[in-house]
Amino acid sequence: METRVLSAILVIYLALIALLNVSVVAEEGDKVLTLDHSNFSEVVSKHDFIVVEFYAPWCGHCKALAPEYEKAALVLSSHDPPISLAKVDANEEANRGLATEFQIQGFPTIKIIRNGGKNIQEYKGPREADGIVDYLKKQAGPASAEIKSTEDAGSLINEKNIFVVGVFPKFSGEEFENFTALAEKLRSDYNFGHTLDAELLPRGESVQKPTLRLLKPFDELFIDFQDFQVAAMEKFIEEASIPVVTIFDNDPSNHPYVNKFFDSPNAKAMLFVNFSKELDSFQSTYKDVAKQSKAKGISFLLGDLEASEGAFQKPDGQKFLKANIEPSQIAPWLKDYLDGLVKPFIRSEPVPEVNDEPVKVVVTDSLQDMVFNSGKNVLLEFYAPWCGHCKQLAPILDEVAISFANDPDIIIAKTGKIQFPSVS
Repeated sequence: METRVLSAILVIYLALIALLNVSVVAEEGDKVLTLDHSNFSEVVSKHDFIVVEFYAPWCGHCKALAPEYEKAALVLSSHDPPISLAKVDANEEANRGLATEFQIQGFPTIKIIRNGGKNIQEYKGPREADGIVDYLKKQAGPASAEIKSTEDAGSLINEKNIFVVGVFPKFSGEEFENFTALAEKLRSDYNFGHTLDAELLPRGESVQKPTLRLLKPFDELFIDFQDFQVAAMEKFIEEASIPVVTIFDNDPSNHPYVNKFFDSPNAKAMLFVNFSKELDSFQSTYKDVAKQSKAKGISFLLGDLEASEGAFQKPDGQKFLKANIEPSQIAPWLKDYLDGLVKPFIRSEPVPEVNDEPVKVVVTDSLQDMVFNSGKNVLLEFYAPWCGHCKQLAPILDEVAISFANDPDIIIAKTGKIQFPSVS
């Protein structure tokens, strides 16, 4: 019987893999304030709300955003009250202390600073002028908007995004105060609203006591929670805002959930298939497995090969891999992984059958014998095929190896090429 081989591959990640969002910053402009170590504290202390970008003059992304940031600054200068946008050249030696204080890890990074510097949040909004303006207007206003009518709900709640609503019999008391504190803390990550009537919400069901309702564009569409301790609400939102199966494709609306997936400390199961040919045959089975395994500390992602193939080529973390997997094999293979029966995937060439060149090839499976246990002096080059300096060094390394070819106590070697699974 002919067996159909599906171009699918399932990978388990055991490490946190951060997908980094790239921020951008402005150049010189009339409305963008220029700050440095000499005036930073004085200017920030006078603002209840100010946006500061830490940038480097050589950064291409910074240069690209400059006109957009300036346009946004011009519009926001007329807002009531005005919203100030500023920048700091964090690459300048005199400003390195500011970069350290604000934990700047890359260029550029944008911070929202409130209450004269007492509250600092990451800017997580768009990078074009109109989007910057809209995002910052919301950030400058109340952390949670009151929903008094279905029209209010319709204007605030986007069915493609997560929205958090607090439903209360009155806007006072410990539950409401804790909700307000939560909204202030997480306002850069989620949109918040509060109402006296749950039936005003688009997916409304009436409630009889204070309720935190999370509306989302996936899975059960909304979920309620009634523990109003701030830490408990924060944990609930973080867990409930990740789909049972995260979709990784070219749809921008899915990208925030992909970032959340990779930011999670959980082990990560990633199934890659050709969405145009194989999605229907895999999706239902994979989601069932994900639901059954949710309590085991594993996050699940379903990726389109064309859009997300690079994800499993990342060098970070240990991996367990099953190539050309069939839908019926997903659950048994995952069970074998959980039972410790699956060997880690090693991104290395196999041991060469012939290794008689002057520069020997060392791979993962031969490293111990050829290097650590050989009793010889070993010069081992770690290189990348695309590296220009490595290419220049190659003939020199060959000459050195030939010079020591007759010395039994010396080995000149290089690592083998990194291997990735084939998913044609």
